[in-house]
Amino acid sequence: MNILFTKNTDLSVISEELGDNISAACIEVIKTVPVKISLFDLKNHSLIFTSANGVKSFFQNGFQPNEDLTAKNYNRIYCVGEKTKRELRKNGFGTFKVLKNADTLSKFIVKYCQHEKFLHFCGNIAINILDKDLPLQNIQYEKVVVYHTEEIHPLVTEKYHAAVFFSPSGVRSFAKQNSFDDMMLFSIGETTSGELRKHTSKPVFTSEGNTLPSVLKLIKKKILNKD
Repeated sequence: MNILFTKNTDLSVISEELGDNISAACIEVIKTVPVKISLFDLKNHSLIFTSANGVKSFFQNGFQPNEDLTAKNYNRIYCVGEKTKRELRKNGFGTFKVLKNADTLSKFIVKYCQHEKFLHFCGNIAINILDKDLPLQNIQYEKVVVYHTEEIHPLVTEKYHAAVFFSPSGVRSFAKQNSFDDMMLFSIGETTSGELRKHTSKPVFTSEGNTLPSVLKLIKKKILNKD
């Protein structure tokens, strides 16, 4: 069985998890381009990161959070997903709170963080949940675009039994020149699944977590009948 992963993924991890009967290929469907912005003072703000690319571009621009809890103007860091958390740790910073998606982060902030001021370092097509929900609750929130996501629109001529999608923009890029009709469809996250359902009436299988191991576990269950 052939499975297409719509971003570069470690094929050795896939092979180890799914076994020799599964043949995997990776094709990039989007690319990210860092945006250069002028440095400004972060004091009195909490910081939000919803992607690893947001973290990378933040530090490439020369920003440095203040994590000293004894300082008056330290920065709390909130992030979405383990991959984003790992990227922060690679740059020497921890997190105050890690949530699984933007929706749960928004609800947490509304419930517990009404008096904080937030800067969200993200891409140009970031999910609009936070900038829609937080201002309605009179919570100060500003989106800072530090990278652009561009769709590549590859034409995929080889036939695959299944395909795995990682973002709504990846779905849109793939859909430009390809059909979903003859494949099982897997996605990481409900937002990506929602975008898939705009393009096909086929069932979409959504992993419980926003990680590669989570989606591989789902593939084992649905294709290999293994828990």
